[in-house]
Amino acid sequence: MRINLRGLVLALTVLSAIAATANALYASYLVQRDQLITNTLESNRVYAAKLAESTTNFLKSAQQQLAYSARHLATQVDSPDVLAAEVARLQEQANDFNSVGVISADGTLLATTQTFRNFLGTRLDSPGTRAALRARQPLISKPYVSVAGNMLVNLSHPIYSNDGKYLGYIAGTIYLRNDSALQQLLGKHHYLDGSYLFVVDSDGHLIYHVDSTRVGENVMRNPVVAAVTQGKAGSQRVVNTKGVDMLAGYAPEPLSGWGIIAQRPAEVTLEPIYELIWALIGYAAPLAVAFLLAIWWCARLISLPLSQLATNVEHHDVAIAMQRVQSVRAWYFEAERLKRAVMASISSLQDKIGKLNQANMTDPLTALRNRRGMQEAVDHLQTAGTPFTVVALDIDHFKRVNDTYGHPKGDEVIRGMADLMRQCSRPSDVLCRSGGEEFLMLLPNVGVKEAANVAERLRKHTAGQPVSGVGGVTVSAGVAQWRTSVGDVAQVFQAADAALYAAKAEGRNRVVVHGA
Repeated sequence: MRINLRGLVLALTVLSAIAATANALYASYLVQRDQLITNTLESNRVYAAKLAESTTNFLKSAQQQLAYSARHLATQVDSPDVLAAEVARLQEQANDFNSVGVISADGTLLATTQTFRNFLGTRLDSPGTRAALRARQPLISKPYVSVAGNMLVNLSHPIYSNDGKYLGYIAGTIYLRNDSALQQLLGKHHYLDGSYLFVVDSDGHLIYHVDSTRVGENVMRNPVVAAVTQGKAGSQRVVNTKGVDMLAGYAPEPLSGWGIIAQRPAEVTLEPIYELIWALIGYAAPLAVAFLLAIWWCARLISLPLSQLATNVEHHDVAIAMQRVQSVRAWYFEAERLKRAVMASISSLQDKIGKLNQANMTDPLTALRNRRGMQEAVDHLQTAGTPFTVVALDIDHFKRVNDTYGHPKGDEVIRGMADLMRQCSRPSDVLCRSGGEEFLMLLPNVGVKEAANVAERLRKHTAGQPVSGVGGVTVSAGVAQWRTSVGDVAQVFQAADAALYAAKAEGRNRVVVHGA
């Protein structure tokens, strides 16, 4: 049985439409998948770096407290009452340590907190004690199990007399499996979607994990752990020791040699893509039904003239046959209409994909350009040879806003900042949110002085418009200019960042011009 022309046209057109739609949906899936993976990896890298910085600040503060106590006790090591008072003060002052003790040069426990008073006068021989006595300098020990059965790290500072004699050391312990200041620092951001962070020591042993029973486990076979214990920072897609596909960001903590890893399951990250694809199919279904009806009608119009011609040619009377053939209207124009219908459908789908790609370049919270959108603008300016000035902005103490007033208020502050940027800029300026509380302004054909004035005007507007429920908010800014003679565009962004960091270092709420 041969297929008729109507069925052939209908089948070929439907197959073409399905192939084009499937290709477009698959291309959209790939673009969205890569963008989600890239964004998640970068977010985890930044988060790990910030926690590494917070951990460094915590350890520095703890070491400074021990150093102060060591100086205070240098002339009073033989006074038990003074030692006991200093130990109690040190533990209660900031609650950074689970226990505090003073140990003599021969390893004898001279003073300790209330919980371990029954060990007074005992000569300690723990790994932390041996390391501190051997080092005779400020030290963060490797994790070990204490005489009381607690897994901990020991922060110690030597005590020297005024004439330089080594008298022992003062130490504070941080528990790894029980509640501690370190656990409160690292565990205050916990997600229910499978995201979590963990910390390893320089040998790859877990010293913090959401599952405290895993503390002490060696996970060096994880490639991310192997990298961070070598002092490297970055991000990587990796299958963890439990066989889960993870998107991990990592950063080292320089004082202790620890490594901090923040990760999220790849499956959770990619889950919104499937919802998006099904939503696209749902929106396209009614149009597809109407489209198929139109194809069937066009196929009928195409086949009808040919069918009439075949019927009329079969007439035995040549004259009558010729007359009837002449009366048949050949609907070849309808073939063009079918082509336009197919092209209109594909164009409609491509338009939707174009809008999705545009959404990929826009930050959803502020409607400013995101990093992808910023890069597109930079490429355009660089290709056109248009000089521009970069203004790097950062909301001062933004973490304090989130911690004090909550993330909804933090989002309100970020949106308000975006609105002020629009008010203080021209339509030709490129406004971006580069991440978190960080923003960028690209000012084409604007010199450093004019850009600094724009940044200063924005800074004053920000300081002069308190946010409801939050109060005054300030912003720091760094300014740098790119010219075609400079060459590498990345240098101007680094220069703007350097100027921004200088503004932060000089007290915040100010504008610093690179090289000024």
